[in-house]
Amino acid sequence: MGDPASIGPEITVKAFADPSLYELCCPLVVGDANVMEAALSIVNHKELQIHRIQNVSDALFRFGTIDVFDMGLIDAAQLQRGQVSAECGDASFRYVTKVIELAMEGKIDATVTNAFNKEAVNLAGHHYSGHTEIYADLTGTKNYTMMLAHENLRVVHVSTHVSLREACDRVKKQRVLDVIRIADQACRDLGIEKPRIGVAGLNPHSGEHGLFGREEIDEIIPAIEAAQAEGICADGPVPPDTVFSKARGGWYDIVVAMYHDQGHIPLKVVGFVYDHDKKAWDAVAGVNITLGLPIIRVSVDHGTAFDQAGTGTASELSLRNSIEYAVMFAENRK
Repeated sequence: MGDPASIGPEITVKAFADPSLYELCCPLVVGDANVMEAALSIVNHKELQIHRIQNVSDALFRFGTIDVFDMGLIDAAQLQRGQVSAECGDASFRYVTKVIELAMEGKIDATVTNAFNKEAVNLAGHHYSGHTEIYADLTGTKNYTMMLAHENLRVVHVSTHVSLREACDRVKKQRVLDVIRIADQACRDLGIEKPRIGVAGLNPHSGEHGLFGREEIDEIIPAIEAAQAEGICADGPVPPDTVFSKARGGWYDIVVAMYHDQGHIPLKVVGFVYDHDKKAWDAVAGVNITLGLPIIRVSVDHGTAFDQAGTGTASELSLRNSIEYAVMFAENRK
């Protein structure tokens, strides 16, 4: 459900109000039933009903009824939407730990997360920098990475939630090679038989043969050559200012970015569309997938949007995209 004070409950109702969702999968919400009930009124879908459950086996999976695995952590009447709070941060964390538990036990096939507020989660005493790190910790996963996707643009990262200075230090041959391997497998899991992988450089012009840095020569090129020796179709290092345009043009099925913003900025430029005249977002699309885990985890590619919480105006497009990606991964793992 995401942070109770965020847009998460509202966009969840909007997604579940589409009957085609139930043709795609058997959807279940992990969160607070009281908060979900309040969201029905906010987004004007009072025709829907909330079905509280404590076991997945009790879910109805029937359009018109939203099955909610009720954690009972939040009093909806006292909830201050759009505000950072330790209470909501703790609830957000507990929703995530429960959905991981259900997936690890094989009771659900895939997990999809709405956004939580990192400050709120840390205020509650859970010291993680994001969902990805929680999933990795609770599943005992050491080698993982984040993939962002929108339409035909897919991006994985060598590093994510670290400082830019540290990100440069993390560009090492073994890590780059590991991420290339994960990228190759992710594409195969999506049904791409022979993935074409574009590996971005770290420095301007991919270092210009050492003129602007040696990371390409010392770390990235050796990783690409090792991947190629394994039969992986990896190309690069491709200058960061052109690799994403090439991927959009069909040259590559996925791009390996060296750090967080190098990969996030181009994807959000194409996925987030703001209408200046309307003063509103026309689209907030794209998904975030954690690769390398023993379970499937897909997330919306936007934040809690506290400024929109309680207004009913937030778009559910990214959430719907996330569910569709989760289904694709689940079907290909069968």
